[in-house]
Amino acid sequence: MIASLRGKLLEKRPPVLVVDVHGVGYELEAPMTTFYDLPSVGGDTLLHTHMVVREDAQRLYGFSQAQQRDLFRSLLRVNGVGPRVALAILSGLSIQEFLTCMTEQDVERLIRVPGIGRKTAQRLIVEMRDKTLDTVVSATTDATNVTHGVAADPVGDAVSALISLGYKPVEASRAVRKVAGDGASSEEIIRQALRSLSGAAP
Repeated sequence: MIASLRGKLLEKRPPVLVVDVHGVGYELEAPMTTFYDLPSVGGDTLLHTHMVVREDAQRLYGFSQAQQRDLFRSLLRVNGVGPRVALAILSGLSIQEFLTCMTEQDVERLIRVPGIGRKTAQRLIVEMRDKTLDTVVSATTDATNVTHGVAADPVGDAVSALISLGYKPVEASRAVRKVAGDGASSEEIIRQALRSLSGAAP
């Protein structure tokens, strides 16, 4: 099991990033809350990881905080929640917001996350509200987005990231256009679009 990776950030194309560790490039998928914490391409980063091994694929998931990884693992234990849905949850809700959904049994907030229907939301609340998540805290910061060392298209990158998280193209495009501003990074646009899609206050 790979517990963590420390190395140079080579690429970041939400939800995919590549980290060079002593000449070996590791491709990982990560929630947007982790992308907010990443340095610019070329910077050093430490990621806590979780590997999912299946017959047809091996995928590595990275998180800027151990608490994010722990919550990801807890989510995977819930029937009907796979890695894609777990990433969508961690992208659309901070850890503290997720815990609030659990304690307040806020089904309506959870079903705004792509891939989560009412039954899955209710199952999440039942199975996770009593789990030991008290050590989980929320801490996210903005990062500057650079992809392949070339100036990125923040709006296009934001739309692509939302689509990869499970939102429909029209829905993703509408949400991005609603919040995109001059000079905003893709991470900031995605952050605001996710808040808009989830119904959270700006």
